[in-house]
This record gives sequence, structure tokens and C-alpha cells, in this order.
Amino acid sequence: MTGRTEWPGDSPDSSRAEKELSPQDPAERARAICLRLLTGTPRTRKQLADALRKREIPDEVAEEVLSRFEDVGLIDDAAFAGAWVESRHHGRGLARRALARELRTKGVEPTLIQEAVEQLDSEREEATARELVARKLRATRGLDRDRRLRRLAGMLARKGYPEGMALRVVRQALEAEGEDTDGLDEESF
Repeated sequence: MTGRTEWPGDSPDSSRAEKELSPQDPAERARAICLRLLTGTPRTRKQLADALRKREIPDEVAEEVLSRFEDVGLIDDAAFAGAWVESRHHGRGLARRALARELRTKGVEPTLIQEAVEQLDSEREEATARELVARKLRATRGLDRDRRLRRLAGMLARKGYPEGMALRVVRQALEAEGEDTDGLDEESF
């Protein structure tokens, strides 16, 4: 015995374990499912609602359990969004646009998404773009100028940076390396 608490879902067949827990009490099953899912990582209300629906918890029971979890602070989409933005921007270098897209897929409300991505001001976003380009710049040495521009700007675009900012940051980095950037305009991008 490992001495740890056995949670519903610790078995390979978590749906069966949850059903065996208390087949007559869907509210108890819903609480157990939510607690298990929240143990590993924070989740949005929508993610938990989807998990409960998938496990055939009645909608009214799911709504009641999710509301109670919100009341006691176990579910907080605003805090989730804020932490997500900070973590993904710092860790992956994602820009506001990409972060907003990720939060939408997680079911966060648009107003909460907007508040969360506004944590990143454009100066911080541009500083991160410069850091990303500086790291990738070495790998593009030896390529012709246009190819370097496309690779670096493309990397920033995939991370959600606006086209104008991406081009400006890449041009400045190339100029700092002594690369001739005359004739580069937004159409080269």
C-alpha cells in the first residue's frame, strides 16, 4: 500500500470506477469527477462541464455542482485565464492573439479573455518578440536575407504576433547584425 488516497479515476477504467463509487448519487459522482480533474491541473468551468456531460451526469446536477465549486473558489475562470496568459507568454512566448485563441478553445468567456490578455502591454509583447528573434537568429545565419526574414517573421506569426510588429522586430534584428534591409517592406513579408 502506498499510503496515498485512492481517488475515483485512479484505475485505468475511470468511468467504471466513478460509476461504482455511487451509482445512485450523480451529484456525488460529479463532485468526485471534478475534484479528480482539478487535482492535476486547473480547469475552466466549460472543461469540467464537458467532462461531466461525457460521463452522463445530468445537466441540472452538473450545473449545481459546478456552481458550488465556483462559490467556494475551486473553479475561477478569471484566475485561470490570468495564470494561463502569464504562463504561456513567459514559457512559450505566445502573443495576445494566440493566447486569446487558446482561451477561447478552453471555454473562457470573451470578457475574461480580454481582461487576461490586457495584462500584456504592447511593450512587453514586443520585448518577448525581440527575445524570440534573438534566439532564432543564430540558426538562420548563412541563409539569404529574404529567407531569414520569412523564417523569423513566420515564427512570430505562428506565435500570434501582429504582422507589422513581427516585420519591424525582424528588420531591426537583421540590421543589428549588419544585414542590408533596404528595399524590405511589408510586401516582402
